[in-house]
Amino acid sequence: MIDENAIRARYAAVKNRLDERGRRLFVAAEKAAAGYGGTAAVCRATGVARSTIIRGAKDLLAVSSSTARVRRKGAGRPPTSKADPTVLDDLRRLVEPATMGDPMRPLLWVSKSREKLAVALRTMNHAISANTVGKMLIALGYSRQSLPRRRPGSTARRRRAAATPTETDNFSISTVRSSRFRRPGNR
Repeated sequence: MIDENAIRARYAAVKNRLDERGRRLFVAAEKAAAGYGGTAAVCRATGVARSTIIRGAKDLLAVSSSTARVRRKGAGRPPTSKADPTVLDDLRRLVEPATMGDPMRPLLWVSKSREKLAVALRTMNHAISANTVGKMLIALGYSRQSLPRRRPGSTARRRRAAATPTETDNFSISTVRSSRFRRPGNR
C-alpha cells in the first residue's frame, strides 16, 4: 500500500523551492520509491501529470543527469532578430524619417503604424507580423503611442508657449511621470 499522504506532504514541503526540472526529478524519485503503481499514486498525490512523472523517470535513468538545463535544447522559436539579422537595421531605416518626439526626452514614437511598417518590411523580403514589429520598436526604445497634444511641425518650446497654463502643466507632469517609470539606461 502506497501512502499518498506522505508523498503529498513531502511534495508540498519542497515544491516551491524547486525549478521545473527539480520537480520532475522529485516526483520520479517518489515513483521509483513507491514501486508498482507509483506513477498513479504520485500523480494523485501531487497533481503532476503522468507524462511529466514518466519523463522525470527517464531523466533519472539518463547518464547525463548532471546537466544544468531545465528544458530540452531547442525549446521555443528563435527571436526574429537572430533568425533574420538584417530586419532590425531595415526597421531602423524605415523608422528614422518618421520618428517624433524630443530626443532629449525619454519618449519617442513613430508616426507610421505597426501594420504599415510590417508591410514595408515584407516588401524587403522579411517574414514579419505587425505584433513582432511592435515588440522590436519597444526594443529600439520607442513608446507605443504618441502624446495626445502633439502638434506636427512644431518644437516643444513653441507648443509650451502657445499652450494654456493647464496644458503646460500637463506637459511637465507627463514628462516627469514617464521619467520616473523608465529604467536607467533606457531612453
